[in-house]
Amino acid sequence: MSVFNALQQQAFNLARKALRIGSNFAHPVSDDRAGEPDYLNTDQENTNTLLSQKQRLPHVEEWGAQMPTTTFIDPETGLLTTKTESAAPLDEGTSIYDLYADRAARMGDDPLYTYKENDKWVTKTANQFLQEVRDAAKGLMHYGLRKGDAVALMCKTSYEWDVTDAAVMACGGVLATIYDTDSAEQIRNIVNNSDSRFLIVETTDMRDKADGAIEECPSLERIICIETGGLAELQAFGYAVSDDELDARIDSVKKTDLCSIVYTSGSTAAPKGVEMTHEHYCTTALNLPVYLPNLLSEKDGSVLLFLPQAHSFARAINYIVVASTLRIYIAQGIPTLISDLQVAKPTVMIVVPRVLEKVYNAASQKAGHGAKGLAFQGAVVTAQQYMKEVQEFGDAKALTKARRTAYDPLVYRPLRQALGGRARWIVAGGAPLDPELLSFFRGAGVPVYEGYGLTETTAPCAFTPIGVPFREGSVGIAFPAFTLRIASDGEVQIKGTCVFHKYHKNDEATETSFTKDGWYATGDLGRIDDDGMLYITGRKKDLIITAGGKNVAPGPIEEMIKRCELVSQALVLGDKRPFISALVTLDEETLRNWLKLKGLDATMSMEEAANNAVVRAEVQKFIDLANEGVSRAESVRKFIILPEEFTQENGLMTASMKIIRPRVIKRYTTLLNTQMYTTRKK
Repeated sequence: MSVFNALQQQAFNLARKALRIGSNFAHPVSDDRAGEPDYLNTDQENTNTLLSQKQRLPHVEEWGAQMPTTTFIDPETGLLTTKTESAAPLDEGTSIYDLYADRAARMGDDPLYTYKENDKWVTKTANQFLQEVRDAAKGLMHYGLRKGDAVALMCKTSYEWDVTDAAVMACGGVLATIYDTDSAEQIRNIVNNSDSRFLIVETTDMRDKADGAIEECPSLERIICIETGGLAELQAFGYAVSDDELDARIDSVKKTDLCSIVYTSGSTAAPKGVEMTHEHYCTTALNLPVYLPNLLSEKDGSVLLFLPQAHSFARAINYIVVASTLRIYIAQGIPTLISDLQVAKPTVMIVVPRVLEKVYNAASQKAGHGAKGLAFQGAVVTAQQYMKEVQEFGDAKALTKARRTAYDPLVYRPLRQALGGRARWIVAGGAPLDPELLSFFRGAGVPVYEGYGLTETTAPCAFTPIGVPFREGSVGIAFPAFTLRIASDGEVQIKGTCVFHKYHKNDEATETSFTKDGWYATGDLGRIDDDGMLYITGRKKDLIITAGGKNVAPGPIEEMIKRCELVSQALVLGDKRPFISALVTLDEETLRNWLKLKGLDATMSMEEAANNAVVRAEVQKFIDLANEGVSRAESVRKFIILPEEFTQENGLMTASMKIIRPRVIKRYTTLLNTQMYTTRKK
């Protein structure tokens, strides 16, 4: 090492010491972070025993307006339970259409939706939107849509999505949601399962995917393409139906009527649809503005929607905002998110963790590895230390506050400006958020809060409202109208007005999803502290949730890969990861014969075979077949062939020949972090 390099390294080390950056500093998020196994660590999670909590409970906190949260031990079950009260019950005739009608009555001439059309931002008032909805609803009635009939919708989050959804709701229809990235097979599965009479698609490409569906789906009568004027034509036909006829249909809709079937599986197996009612969505929508009046009654407040509304999370948020006074901006998509943020300048944002990871990674890469990079690392450590002290002592120490203030113009303020500069409440959901990343953002003055929910609970069943004390790793308290409990095995179980009643045409799945006393069994493991804060500690089932929030059932994909004669086992991974991947093992006996037939060296080692280009090409064929029946978000992007199988001997398989997923992940953590999920170089 030269004298210059030695001096440079010495200066670098001194700077790290001065900035209190440890030698083991690691960014709180990156594409190659370690994948921890998703199961409950009993030793860590049982620190607050039920016995000690009994002595401190019940405990009541009023975090929101006149809706107290009570944490207690249920005298009947002996289980730790927490609940947040609800606003008054809905009238029997309340429907989703009423949310829009009420918004028009309150703020008819004020902006409701702003979106990009032909490269220009367009704004529609609540009155304009309601009229377009009524025209489309009358058009659906003219086409013969009856109350209770299903309409399948395949469309990205857009103004047209909201018009179509509200129109179907107005005439008592049932909306079956299809992701805009779903495959042709998934389209047909959903249309058939929902018995949809109409299929509305956004683009001609989507229409091409649906080509032939009318012949293959017995219930399907008509395909409407928005891009070629289908929605405008529908609205034009509304002239044939009177306002009185539409109003009579609207009045016939009850809160308990089925309004949507939301599909969660995303696999090639028979789709599993969650039945949602008007009451589910309206209760969620009307409770939150009452609970958070200061945040959701701002006349100049706004929200930017960009998550897919085919998912209950974004759809529920849309309804909540309609019930508030906030203005809704609709983003063009993830690629334009940063520029859209500068237009919308949202006070409220709903994100998945992957978006926050991208924001962090962009800031880190921009800082680089020199002096700016060192300053960025110091800012990360300071922000995290600030939140640690806030959690432990109620306030940060003077020195930490001073450091935080010093970093603000260099690191923290640019982050806040990148998110529009006005954010007051950024809610992350859909997938777990790294607690260290959350601490950084909160310490940097970026108001990120975590929530928890499922399609089966109309999205949010736990959330972190403004004013709740910071608890690292917590997803918050029970959402209004929900009761949460921890079962004896650590499972999070839920009751409430907004919990679904059944899966569509799937009595078996419905029965296994509820306990004998009627609680929804989530399959997630967790704990609740004395303040009613919920912590998710793992998953009972193998359902994968990617970092982008996409639910992926690995079974059907694994089955397709295993159809390759060379493959003995396949394990699909991707929980909390940026994409889906697979670990594959080879059947040695079959492999030897196959190599001989191909004129290859049949005596090569398993390590050589795992890396052989011809072997990999053969496995790739079946990876491609598996990918054909799923969306891109569910597709296997990368795979590694292992030189050994999962066996009882190496501890990776049970006696009943089931692969122990957490142990496989733990065993191959280094491989996954260094070869499967690596930082993308620019």
